[in-house]
Amino acid sequence: MFTVPDPQSTIGNSSKPIDNSGFSGVETLEIAFEMTLDFLATLRTQQEQFTLSLMAEQSQFCRFNRSKVRQTGQILEASLRLTWITNARSSYREFPLSGDWKYDRALIETCVVDLRNEIPQLPENPYLVEPKGNSTSDSIHNGQLLEPHEVLFGVFSSITDLDFVGIYSAGWSVRAYGDSVGQYHWFMSEAFSLDYSLFNSLGQAVKGIYAGSIWNPDTYRLNLEQSRLQLRRQSRPSKRLDRGKYRTYLAPASVAELIPMMSWGGVSEADLRQGGSWLLPMRQGDRQLSHKLNLIENFGRGTVPRFNELGEVAPEKLTILNQGRLENTLISSRTAKEYGLMSNGATQGEELRAPEILPGEIAVADILSKLDTGIYVSNLHYLNWSDRPQGRLTGMTRYACFWVEGGELVAPIEHLRFDDSLYSFWGENLIGLTDTQECIPNVESYDRRSIDTRWTPGMLIENFTYTL
Repeated sequence: MFTVPDPQSTIGNSSKPIDNSGFSGVETLEIAFEMTLDFLATLRTQQEQFTLSLMAEQSQFCRFNRSKVRQTGQILEASLRLTWITNARSSYREFPLSGDWKYDRALIETCVVDLRNEIPQLPENPYLVEPKGNSTSDSIHNGQLLEPHEVLFGVFSSITDLDFVGIYSAGWSVRAYGDSVGQYHWFMSEAFSLDYSLFNSLGQAVKGIYAGSIWNPDTYRLNLEQSRLQLRRQSRPSKRLDRGKYRTYLAPASVAELIPMMSWGGVSEADLRQGGSWLLPMRQGDRQLSHKLNLIENFGRGTVPRFNELGEVAPEKLTILNQGRLENTLISSRTAKEYGLMSNGATQGEELRAPEILPGEIAVADILSKLDTGIYVSNLHYLNWSDRPQGRLTGMTRYACFWVEGGELVAPIEHLRFDDSLYSFWGENLIGLTDTQECIPNVESYDRRSIDTRWTPGMLIENFTYTL
């Protein structure tokens, strides 16, 4: 729990007045972050630089099982990552920010002393990038979330007759950055996600997710009705399919599972330069994907901050794949320095942060008729590269996948493993994409609640390869 420093406290040259009423939300957190930056500025010498990143959240979690609340509570958490730089060397520490200035100040001083002792023992980094520039930003994205006392009624009002399992999480998240040259960025967003499964008496399940920044009861009920329909169809006797090639529809949640593979030996310029990216044949002009496929980084939706761990601001929109051709890669400052390029504000890991696959022309209502006979895949899991240089992926179907005949759902299928190349199913075998997208959030809560989201349409594919 945050507490607020003594109102008479001063740090270095700062004399910010502090309200001593206790932690009151984002405003007090920002004051604590600014105080930390001011204090670090008094500690550094002229030869030293630093960067400071803040990750914080106030979240409500509710865990449901058999349509009952099994666990509920609220979390208030903030942590800092301090990177100290001197003589072409750097090291970092991560530690909590409590808001108790006496405690925080002592911890910061200890970290700085430890870093100063550690850095001389490290080798020089010829590609080390020090903070530079004078960019600032303040981005606030308020939502309309359920009040904590409204959550149970809001969720349970439509599930009293269901075996419902899931986790609801909601609240604000903050990402912030400051450094020794004066750059400063603040990002706050409010969002929720309800990640759930419905079970029938046979133990079969369908998976659903409802997420966003505005809770709409009507949208939630519609989302739930679609899951109910799949659950009724899931109760039919399952069909075992032989391995082979089948016309397949990948629903948006399935496509969203594929997108992280683009950040693993994919869109990174460093991976391309070092020969570890499956996009290398595209860079060399030997291969391309379907002209129907367009992938962009879109920070305009406001779900994640545009600034990275060096305070660099990415373009609001950056085209990665344009009509199946590689137009841009993600280039960090380190990669730019090593290869004599221009950075485009990517993180040091050069991963996608705001990915969006643009929609196509197939109406969602026409998907079953367009599929005609084949497999409807609601979800995928266990994805891995089976041959990364050739863009070959493997994974398994999961939750409510169906055999379709004559445009009608006939039966649920037993789990299948696929193994196919992106150059095939995102290439010549891509029939088309749906004309709408879905927001698929990353619902992980390791360390903290994730704020990542992916915007994806569904995909209709010819001759998708299943191996077992």
